[in-house]
Amino acid sequence: QVRLVESGGGLVQAGESLRLSCAASGLMFSTYAMNWYRQAPGKERELVAGITSTTNYADSVKGRFTISRDNAKNTVSLQMNNLKPEDTAVYYCNAAKKGIMLQYTYWGQGTQVTVSS
Repeated sequence: QVRLVESGGGLVQAGESLRLSCAASGLMFSTYAMNWYRQAPGKERELVAGITSTTNYADSVKGRFTISRDNAKNTVSLQMNNLKPEDTAVYYCNAAKKGIMLQYTYWGQGTQVTVSS
């Protein structure tokens, strides 16, 4: 079974940092794009950062967040610096790839990040 398990969320004050981690199993990790999404109450789920051999970021987090992956350990991380109250959300780990005829996508259970002012 494919499993994505997030960890590292918590409660911090504005300006502080957190590091989220996602451990993957049951898939050929290096063949997947890995992404972090987040969803705040009343908002749509949004892509925060993604990584294949390159990285991309939402404009709202660029310069503050860094995504990285370790293919030997089947993990992807999100270093979040200078957190702001508007970063408060449930953060989800996502794995995605396109096959010849099929698309594959998997989701973790989510981890809560709360930033107080």
